[in-house]
Amino acid sequence: MLRILASLIFFTRLPFWRIANVPKEYYEQVVPLWPVVGWLTGGIMALVFWLSQMIMPLPLAVIAALISRILVTGALHEDGFADFCDGFGGGTTRERTLEIMKDSHIGTYGVLGLIIYYLVMYNALVALQTEHNNPLIFIMVDSFCKYLASTIIYFLPYARKAEEAKNKLIYTSVPLHEKLASFAAGILPIILFCPNDLFLALLVGIAAAIITCTFLFLKMNTKIKGYTGDCCGATFILAEVICYLGVIAVM
Repeated sequence: MLRILASLIFFTRLPFWRIANVPKEYYEQVVPLWPVVGWLTGGIMALVFWLSQMIMPLPLAVIAALISRILVTGALHEDGFADFCDGFGGGTTRERTLEIMKDSHIGTYGVLGLIIYYLVMYNALVALQTEHNNPLIFIMVDSFCKYLASTIIYFLPYARKAEEAKNKLIYTSVPLHEKLASFAAGILPIILFCPNDLFLALLVGIAAAIITCTFLFLKMNTKIKGYTGDCCGATFILAEVICYLGVIAVM
């Protein structure tokens, strides 16, 4: 229970920290529980979108849904994605790439990355919800892409020392049964909520997201010989938007 609480505290800005004082070691094992947080963040997006479209045009409801997740997570994923763009875009060596990613200032690549991401994401969601209005897809894609991003710790070592990490944490791997539980948490919303007429399109989107993650993991291994927390956020952001584009391509 403390691990779930730690993951909610770590990945959101909601005041779960008021419930209990969670020891540091629980935060080192939060990544496999990231898909569970997707139920919450995706659920809030779905709820905000559903309520917003009752009183405003669909494009504005999409914007409201996107803003709701930014507020809930404190732009955690977007911050990691921006740092990833700066580091991998401007870094010519492993050391320089890690140095740029650790810098709190955003650079040109980060700004452009966020602009392009939100332009693509907004238009993708408007097209998707116009064609197939289903708020629950936010939960399905959010949780599964968080699962895909969480697998980074299974395939790559941490690229820094603990004292060099932004949050002073090195995420630890988990036993097989917990890896299976993490997968179940990521796939369960799809099993529960995916309608038959959306299944094939979502399957293609998932396949595209898996290919994207595979490419990113290989790129990270080549560039910095591992991953960082920023890489986790970037992997989720890119896997999610590619998943939605895959769904739209089939629809």
